[in-house]
Amino acid sequence: MYSEGFGTDRDLLLDLGPVDQPDCYGSIENGSFMGTRYLDEDVDEDPIYIHGERGGTRASDPHCNFFRDGRTKIDFVLVWEVRNHSRRKRSARSRYQELGKEEQKSADSKETKHSRWRDKFVRNLQNTGLLLEKEETVSDRKTIHYLKLSAPWDVLVYYAEELCLRAPLQAQPNPDLNSSDQFLKNLWIPNIMSQSVPKKPVDYYTCAFRKSKMAKFLGCEDHDTYFTNTQRHRIVYEILARTAYGKRKRAEIGIDRLLNEGAYSAAFPLHEGPFEISTFEVDPEQLNSRQVIFQYWGRWSKWYKYQPLDHIREYFGEKIAIYFAWLGFYTAWLLPAAVMGTFVFISGIISMGTNTPAEEICSSGGSYHMCPLCEACSTWNISDICSMAKLGYLFDHPGTVFFSVFMSLWAVTFLEYWKRKNATLAHHWDCMDFQEEEERPRPEFAAMAPTMEQNPVTGVKEPYFPEKARLSRMLTGSMVIVVMLCVVMIFLVTVIMYRGIVSMMMYHTESIVLRTQAGNIANISSSMVNLALILLMGQVYTALAEQLTKWEMHRTQTQYEDAFTFKVFVFQFVNFYSSPFYVAFFKGRFVGYPGHYGKLFGMRNEDCGPGGCLIELAEQLFIIMVGKQIINNIQEFVVPKVKAWLQKRQIRAVRGSRISQEPKRWEEDYELIECEGLFEEYLEMVLQFGFITIFVAAFPLAPLFALLNNWVEIRLDAQKFVCEYRRPVAERAQDIGVWFNILEALSHLSVIVNAFLIAFTSDFLPRLLYQYKFDSNLHGYVNFTLAHAPPSYMDGNHTQCRYKSFRDDSGNYTLFYWELLAVRLGFIIAFEHVVFLILRAIDWIVPDVPESLALKIKRERYLAKQALADNQDAVLRQATFLQAACASGADQEVEEMELEEDI
Repeated sequence: MYSEGFGTDRDLLLDLGPVDQPDCYGSIENGSFMGTRYLDEDVDEDPIYIHGERGGTRASDPHCNFFRDGRTKIDFVLVWEVRNHSRRKRSARSRYQELGKEEQKSADSKETKHSRWRDKFVRNLQNTGLLLEKEETVSDRKTIHYLKLSAPWDVLVYYAEELCLRAPLQAQPNPDLNSSDQFLKNLWIPNIMSQSVPKKPVDYYTCAFRKSKMAKFLGCEDHDTYFTNTQRHRIVYEILARTAYGKRKRAEIGIDRLLNEGAYSAAFPLHEGPFEISTFEVDPEQLNSRQVIFQYWGRWSKWYKYQPLDHIREYFGEKIAIYFAWLGFYTAWLLPAAVMGTFVFISGIISMGTNTPAEEICSSGGSYHMCPLCEACSTWNISDICSMAKLGYLFDHPGTVFFSVFMSLWAVTFLEYWKRKNATLAHHWDCMDFQEEEERPRPEFAAMAPTMEQNPVTGVKEPYFPEKARLSRMLTGSMVIVVMLCVVMIFLVTVIMYRGIVSMMMYHTESIVLRTQAGNIANISSSMVNLALILLMGQVYTALAEQLTKWEMHRTQTQYEDAFTFKVFVFQFVNFYSSPFYVAFFKGRFVGYPGHYGKLFGMRNEDCGPGGCLIELAEQLFIIMVGKQIINNIQEFVVPKVKAWLQKRQIRAVRGSRISQEPKRWEEDYELIECEGLFEEYLEMVLQFGFITIFVAAFPLAPLFALLNNWVEIRLDAQKFVCEYRRPVAERAQDIGVWFNILEALSHLSVIVNAFLIAFTSDFLPRLLYQYKFDSNLHGYVNFTLAHAPPSYMDGNHTQCRYKSFRDDSGNYTLFYWELLAVRLGFIIAFEHVVFLILRAIDWIVPDVPESLALKIKRERYLAKQALADNQDAVLRQATFLQAACASGADQEVEEMELEEDI
């Protein structure tokens, strides 16, 4: 299929000689093969395939990623564990006693089936041309088998063309993609964020690989280094994903399904070596790729340095590199937002002394007797809330309006410039025109699909699930989502009632401080309870959403991930933001007035605290956002280390007496934990983006806390991928996928929410209208905002009191209320139209693809056209001959030649 030389390569793999070790599971002697045999009467044994010279020497470096010959690269490792024969014999009687005969027979049948699958899978891998070598770790309890795979040159060439890998045409200087670095250089300002990273990858003009044009690609004469390690991993993984291990009509194909079925314990490419260095005197150019990215990226001391994105891409692939590029870009853009938010917050502190309404409250003494806060409470003086009135100005002053507009423009500008950055990176990393090929069915889908149907694209029979049944399941899943959202609302009502109960307890104390601060105490404690419920519900629902998405039977992994992302994000959006939305837009809106208070379950509806609803919203946002970040960072730091410790403990228990020997690279990597992907990382950052944009009018310090968190987040993620995860298979991607659409939706939602927040929750517009109609210095504003209790309330043995509302003595809304409502609605319309107009202008002004990049793309396409074009001289001679033949009337010869060309 690939080359005539494959027969000789396969001859090196097999030596069907007799086996003399009946008590050993296989042999690790070079060049030997053990055929199929049985440990029990019904348990199949796995064949051992070894590549290498008989009697060859083992590579001297135990960390090397080569076969024992020291030359053949290890591209992938398959791992499975088998309980030892003697151990099973000794425990057979006890197992039969503990389990029934049917259960024992079922367990043995499963082991036999897995062994048979592995046997056929390995034989089919051989038929594809892969080279294989076997290692094992034996203990009294079980044996861990490591099957090392390597793709020879002919296999790499064949699949490189089929997978349309990019091949280098012409080297060019590796561009500096850090715009901030260029900006600082132009200003002659030293850049402490810049660093020189060794072994910087070379940049090339590239085109799709073609075997027939091999001579026109750079470096094609060196077969060992022409394909990068990540390209080799991708090719071998493609072979593993396509190889059958059973009957194709049952979709028994691919390593992913074998892993899901438990036939293999793990499948992974190897790390390039250890990440630690023995001494600090090592020449940086002598470091392996893993050590380079750890020393210049993964260490905490590099928190302020640029990320070596080219090195990350070269080691982990484009999908992971684009995530870290986006995270770094987002973190850099948080810097001006954090500076502006801090400036707005400090300006509020400085201008607190100019807050006339707060000064009037503090100097009022006993002038304003406020109506009781509960049925059994007494009146209180408004001067008691002096400190909260001053503090509330920090979160409700004219600067917050400016900051809301700034953050709306910031969000859209950030996304526009990310599109430019993403286009530049996608071209630089050769994935701009990347299109996912026709995806294979997911392993779970293949295992559970009831029928087989012909794929209309490939023409191959594949597992099939009826579309109507899927839509029915998706509708049922939607109902479950609605039920879970209702549960979130129930928890929200529970928190509200908890807040009311705590407030009542505070009101009944004799302490003036507790009575006046009852609302704040209840709000802070309820926010902590709410955070615990949010995190608990998030874990429960994520597990539920995963099961629902599997049950919906999505055919491809992309469809599965999109459906799962949608479910989890919708739920987490409601889960995290329902309480802030309640405080911002519903709390204090249905209180009523003395004698006609609104009630919920017999309790008076909540009113905003002494400092207003914005300060309560700021408290909630601080506790939920910052608390979630702290808990997540602790989890990301502790959980991987605990998992890795448990994994190492389990494997080293198997190694037993070999614990003193230095482990091999494949053993060390097997002790690491499996990479968990990027879903949780993206979800955390997208929820954070919502916090810093949607409610930024109430919490101007949100970008600062997000910036501090992201500096930590980058290091934690870097250390997980470099030090604690097995090396993931390099995946291609040209953008951050569906997450960008979610970010765009959040940025537009933030404009609407902030407009309503300023209009209806803030005191900005009431103060502005009062200044326009009555007094520009806001003198008398406090008295103007306090209504008198209606006479009917005082007839019920209540004393004269005041409450905050724009109502007359009968409890009806005043003319000022309706004027203010008109101003609020007008402000929302004006705010949204102006901001959206500016956003559209930014979208139009900032092109998605930079002009310099467009020029490079044209240059690359020209070079690709030249490299892939056929021999122009032969074409010209053929055209001349056809023209002469037609002129001489040799129509038959022309027809024959054209027929030959068609053939």
